[in-house]
Amino acid sequence: MEAIWQWGLSVIIFVQQMHSPVMDSIFRGITFMGEEQFYLFLLPFFVWCLDYSFGAVLAAFFLLSNYINICLKDLLMQPRPFDINPSVKLGSVEGYGMPSGHAQSAVVVWGAVALWVRRKWFWALAIVIILLISFSRVYLGLHFPTDVFAGWVTGAILLLIYIAIGDRVQVWLKKLNLALQLLLALGVPVLLVLLHPTNDAGTTLGTLAGMSAGLVVTQRYVSFSARGLWWKRIVRFVCGLIVLLALYIGLKAAFPGEGSPLQLFFRFLRYGLLGIWVTLGAPWLFRLTRLASTAE
Repeated sequence: MEAIWQWGLSVIIFVQQMHSPVMDSIFRGITFMGEEQFYLFLLPFFVWCLDYSFGAVLAAFFLLSNYINICLKDLLMQPRPFDINPSVKLGSVEGYGMPSGHAQSAVVVWGAVALWVRRKWFWALAIVIILLISFSRVYLGLHFPTDVFAGWVTGAILLLIYIAIGDRVQVWLKKLNLALQLLLALGVPVLLVLLHPTNDAGTTLGTLAGMSAGLVVTQRYVSFSARGLWWKRIVRFVCGLIVLLALYIGLKAAFPGEGSPLQLFFRFLRYGLLGIWVTLGAPWLFRLTRLASTAE
């Protein structure tokens, strides 16, 4: 592996010849498109403003992909470039390097969105976004090229699985009764976090549990549609995001943090509540305030 790491470092050093404060800012902005905070904006936008069902499925697909990435990183335990050569580090990140979570998530999310849009021009745009996000990780010295490639391969495999069985899984889940749907929505994430009890897994799976449970209840009782007048969609997004950010910050301050023996439980609960707001709380409020109509 040493030879591969040294080759990767040579690529990073070559790429960083364009290094400047302006380029650093540009690529930090691009790499933000793969951060948790960016998806905190993007996924609710799909759920509240474009297509509720697709947005919820996209979020679940992204979260499961993220969990797989966490497990693979902890299994492979590969270093990041700056662990070997600290001088290449132009950004901040923690944890192991392979596979690149940014590259994997970019393939999963933008690939799924391109399949939903079904336009050639959007496929081109999606590929550009994937390449830019991936390149930014190399430029910033946060991933070896091999980490990015591994992220692409993992993301592509997951996307193919999504294409092959995604629709059938959704049809099967809809045929189950409410109790079984809720059992799966909450039980699967709990089981997965017990299999890999880390903070990152708690974040991902707590969100998945909350969003999945909220989706089940909303589809049964709320009848929310993300369609409607453009100004209502904007108001929905702004109002929903304000509450989401308030919960994000407020629950973090209220719940025990680092050092608490119950940290993982409260992290799971905190992100679970965020997930419930996205797929249940906000849609219910939008229906109540007539910012949204019933599902067709």
